[in-house]
Amino acid sequence: MNEKDTVLVFGATGNIGPHTVSRLLDKGVDTRVLVLENDPNLGRIPEGAEVFYGDLADPDSLDASLEGVTSVFLMWPFFTLGVETAPDVVKKIKNHTERIVFVSSIGVHIGLEPVDNNCHAYLEELIEKEGMEWTFLQTTGFCCNAVTAWADQIRSGDTLSFPYGAAARSPIHEEDLAEVAARALTEKGHAGQRYVVTGPEALSQIEQMQIISEALGRELTWVDVPHETVREAMVAGGWPEAYADGALEYFAMLVDEPEKVTGTVERVLGKPPRDFREWAFDNAHKFR
Repeated sequence: MNEKDTVLVFGATGNIGPHTVSRLLDKGVDTRVLVLENDPNLGRIPEGAEVFYGDLADPDSLDASLEGVTSVFLMWPFFTLGVETAPDVVKKIKNHTERIVFVSSIGVHIGLEPVDNNCHAYLEELIEKEGMEWTFLQTTGFCCNAVTAWADQIRSGDTLSFPYGAAARSPIHEEDLAEVAARALTEKGHAGQRYVVTGPEALSQIEQMQIISEALGRELTWVDVPHETVREAMVAGGWPEAYADGALEYFAMLVDEPEKVTGTVERVLGKPPRDFREWAFDNAHKFR
């Protein structure tokens, strides 16, 4: 990168965005973030980033933040927004810069997210059609997803009720994903790459729970919840039926076929990825 380069980060108050912003600032990169004015997590934005207010649901609101940028980091809030404005957003980005790093999903890599499923594959196709210099980070689940899914139960008791305890995932540490993203945004040689970004090992959900148990110094017990019971609760809680079905079918598959493990992090960063145990002990306070 040179001194005139400027990176815009979408999703800067989520699980990955703040870490990406930190990495870019550490590199001395002029870093911008686009956030909603009423975002309750504005405090997550690292000091030093230039804040712009806008909404992916309103592509015209992005103009000021995109003026003069040389690359964009994009995470798309499918669950809360849908994809209706995605074509216009991608065109807006293309009008200002060729370079984009998009956080996609391993589901695209293994063919579980076809383009017509309105998810990551759809965004990948849009970006490719615009002829941009893209890098797609096709990730497994994030280690920090354990907080979102399990922390409330663990704080309130010693039983964790969740489906498919034997499903084995290779969760990626959010710090590693952010560092890979920062490299792709600031270094040559990453354009046109579909990086399948995973943690160093596949662990069943029960094994992940046991590691968290060790970190907390408490005995936790797993209780498998039936597929249909969970599906009904997810849909009642606002999940689109297609999303609920896709997520649960994927976990069912992972019982017999553990999630893929790749060496992407080590190839890109020159060091092995952090494992789930390191993450759990560093973040044990989030379950207390």
